[in-house]
Amino acid sequence: MIPLRMTDAGREAPFLPQLHGVLVLNKPSGPSSTRCLAAIKRLGQRKIGHAGTLDPLAAGVLLVLLGQATKISPHLMAGGRKVYGGVLRLGRTTDTWDSEGGIVAESPWDRVGVEDVRREVALWREVREQPVPPYSAAKHNGQPLYRLARKGRDMPQKVKRIKISQADALDVSLPFVRFRVTCSSGTYIRSLAHSLGTRLGCGAVLTELTREYSHPFGLDAACDLRDIEAEPSLLGRHLRSVAEALPDWTRVELAPDEAARVRNGLPVFRSSTPETENALLLYRGDVLALAKRGADATRHWVVLRGLWK
Repeated sequence: MIPLRMTDAGREAPFLPQLHGVLVLNKPSGPSSTRCLAAIKRLGQRKIGHAGTLDPLAAGVLLVLLGQATKISPHLMAGGRKVYGGVLRLGRTTDTWDSEGGIVAESPWDRVGVEDVRREVALWREVREQPVPPYSAAKHNGQPLYRLARKGRDMPQKVKRIKISQADALDVSLPFVRFRVTCSSGTYIRSLAHSLGTRLGCGAVLTELTREYSHPFGLDAACDLRDIEAEPSLLGRHLRSVAEALPDWTRVELAPDEAARVRNGLPVFRSSTPETENALLLYRGDVLALAKRGADATRHWVVLRGLWK
């Protein structure tokens, strides 16, 4: 039986011990990522993080990190390929660059042809930099941009580097365009829609968005938040390990004396090391630490982050 605790509102709520691993959550459209994480936190998961949030409008894969797995967030986000499917609407511009914002302009789109749209979507693959939306969690002088925008402050022009490896218009039924994009972590799909509308001269807003994949997990591995809220014991059953979350890292099984060295932050020496830069140092099958290959000519792994409890 799952123990209960009293909430601040005086109601009983299930309370789980702190878990360690990655929860692949299928975020619904509507609530913010912060709200979804708060729902998991209320189940006793005080140590919690993520590997890239989703806007309230967006649905799909949200990687929730629990316990020791919060320490791998930078590594998941640094090399995290994402796949999105979405819909944009031509002829409208909003202050948030999606359909949830206030309308700032409406323009005729009837002179835009289907092939014009397909060409512009394909050109997303050549985008190397994009403007950060004014309503976003990106920060300026420690303040989120959305907070500055709500106060009517002058917005800084922030630009970020991105990489788009694939972009396709799946269905063009003007003024709506259904598309799929494969991109680097941190890409703003709202910004892609906004820039497409600018180039076509009629404006465009994002109306639907689903994150179908966040490396290395897809929607097929995701669970629904409402199912976990209804049955908290499912949380532990759905957790993925750190090793599953970093499938491309070399596995190095440690002997007892090597595990003791790692716990003291000392490097592990081997007669040979693979050409890969990163490794998971395991002891008795569990990930003990994240490591990187030594920079000098010696063959050893240097501890990046300990994951022992």
